[in-house]
Amino acid sequence: MSLGQSFQQKQLQRLSPQQIQLMKLLQIPSAQIDQRIKEELEENPALEMNLELLDGDASTASEEMKDELLQGLQDEEEAVPVDEYELSNEELSEYNYDDDGDIADYKTKDDYYPELDDDKVIPIKAELSLHELLMGQLSMLALDDEPFKIAEQIIGSLDDDGYLRRALQSIADDLAFKQGMWVAEKSIEMMLQKIQNFDPAGIAARDLQECLLLQLKRKLTADEVERNHQDKSLIILAVQILEKYFEEFTRKHFDKIQKSMHLSEVDMKNVMHQILSLNPKPGAETTQNNEAEKYIIPDFTVLINNGKLELTLNSRNAPPLVISDDYKLMLREYEHNQKHDKAQKEAVFFIKQKIDSAKWFIEMIQQRQQTLLKTMHAILVYQEAFFLSGDTTQLKPMILKDIAETTLLDVSTVSRVANSKYVQTEFGTYLLKYFFSESLTTDSGEEVSTKEVKAILGELIQLEDKHKPLSDDELTEQLQNKGYNIARRTVAKYREQLNISVARLRKEL
Repeated sequence: MSLGQSFQQKQLQRLSPQQIQLMKLLQIPSAQIDQRIKEELEENPALEMNLELLDGDASTASEEMKDELLQGLQDEEEAVPVDEYELSNEELSEYNYDDDGDIADYKTKDDYYPELDDDKVIPIKAELSLHELLMGQLSMLALDDEPFKIAEQIIGSLDDDGYLRRALQSIADDLAFKQGMWVAEKSIEMMLQKIQNFDPAGIAARDLQECLLLQLKRKLTADEVERNHQDKSLIILAVQILEKYFEEFTRKHFDKIQKSMHLSEVDMKNVMHQILSLNPKPGAETTQNNEAEKYIIPDFTVLINNGKLELTLNSRNAPPLVISDDYKLMLREYEHNQKHDKAQKEAVFFIKQKIDSAKWFIEMIQQRQQTLLKTMHAILVYQEAFFLSGDTTQLKPMILKDIAETTLLDVSTVSRVANSKYVQTEFGTYLLKYFFSESLTTDSGEEVSTKEVKAILGELIQLEDKHKPLSDDELTEQLQNKGYNIARRTVAKYREQLNISVARLRKEL
């Protein structure tokens, strides 16, 4: 065996740090871009916000920038280099791959057309978290140190829905390791029962059955608002059903329960009304959600103006960033200075570095704006019929590749924009990802979007007789009668994607 050396020439694609940063900027929605810009302003003193444009005629600046970017959409240019950034299989799997689109007209605003306030944010209502609410009630109990710590550990172990999913032995182990307390399960059980009397009713249950029973039994307590005899009888029957026939109840075998309990149809309906009025997630309404999760700030606005579609980019995406005049002045002074000692050379290097970094960040923000507008413009053209009518059945089959070919962007870039950006229309606010779907062929040979099929499927289920809900086979037959070539398993898949239960679980008394 002989060893030798050889030369091989390979062509590799590598992303620069700037390209990677641009991909990250593309994924940031409008609700968070302010924070990212604020971080850059704090890190780089050579980067500034143009206060004259910000406080003065910011709307005019935004319009000028929008016109400039829209003009750039018409240019026949190469795709942005960062589009070579590959998309993972997981991201691509979110879209179904299976073309045409009329170009929408754009025009400037009418003189009397109302301006939108992009900076207006709906305030968040201040609420107590579930933990704070329960700890407040715990503080009202006169407890010694040990039982208080036990109760605190239990409350800290509740999930967002208000359930105690952990075993009591696990809580005992936590107390032993963290607090140095050796507590019997019986003591934890006793404290758990005290917490289960807290508000909201049903809190700290270990499963759904216990949660519902806690709420029903709370209604029967003496301090509850007085009820008539009939109401109490119905609640007692509801308790018996949940204690003896909980599995049948979850499977909606109401006929079996009614027969076993010897109840009339009227009584059965009234009892089920008592149960179904309970809250299966008592902690969910109290838990304070993150502000970004509660409210969506749209990245785009699409309005109908005199029958024409008008696209606006949220002004948060187009901040007036500039290079600091002070830093440019300092650089000129250092360059004109004939004497350059080591300290001055280091200062010049530092200033140039900060200015270059600021220029790069401004360029990245501008590229981000152009990419957003380019992608949204293409979607608007492709789905013009929907944006004019709001009718889901008007959505055309559209995949990532369709928009990528139109915009000359890479599929990965379109995916990143679609996965994290929202558009506000006159018919609601949508994630851009919503407009992508595969196609399905009708009897006439026409290709329609699966969104249309899902919309019709949802209407069929909504209009069905809830006493005799339609099975998947019956739904398939009705869709086929409407001209949609679709299999039963596909109907079942679409029904699940719409979060609609099977016929047996949709049945009502």
